[in-house]
Amino acid sequence: MQRSGALLAVCFVAGMLGALIAGLFIWGCNHWGVTDFLKVNLSQSLELKQLYQPMFIGGLWGLLYFFTVGTPRQRRQWIRKGLWFSLVPAAFALFYLYPYVQQKGLGGFQLGNLTPLLVIAANLVWGFFTGFFTRLLWGR
Repeated sequence: MQRSGALLAVCFVAGMLGALIAGLFIWGCNHWGVTDFLKVNLSQSLELKQLYQPMFIGGLWGLLYFFTVGTPRQRRQWIRKGLWFSLVPAAFALFYLYPYVQQKGLGGFQLGNLTPLLVIAANLVWGFFTGFFTRLLWGR
């Protein structure tokens, strides 16, 4: 049980680091004009106050990612599992968060027609780095 608890903590930290890099990805898309080119109104600030909440939520998603790598038999292909699992928070954002919490329409289309593309891309970045950091921090 102690090893599972340690892996759970590693998944939380990896999810936080993945969310930090996903936030940097969205900030970079804003900074280099990708969101303007796509006509998507998503933004990310680099202020610490603005980064804490997404990082904590990324850590919570990392706790759920733990269920894909929690047992010794499942501890293979960490990054691939992170990429597949990243579709869950993307679907949550597109089908619950944007339409019901933020009232931006199903898929967040009121933020721009290509919003789902950017949301899925940012979540794929999160999933890649969550799998990468989980593997890196967990070791063999």
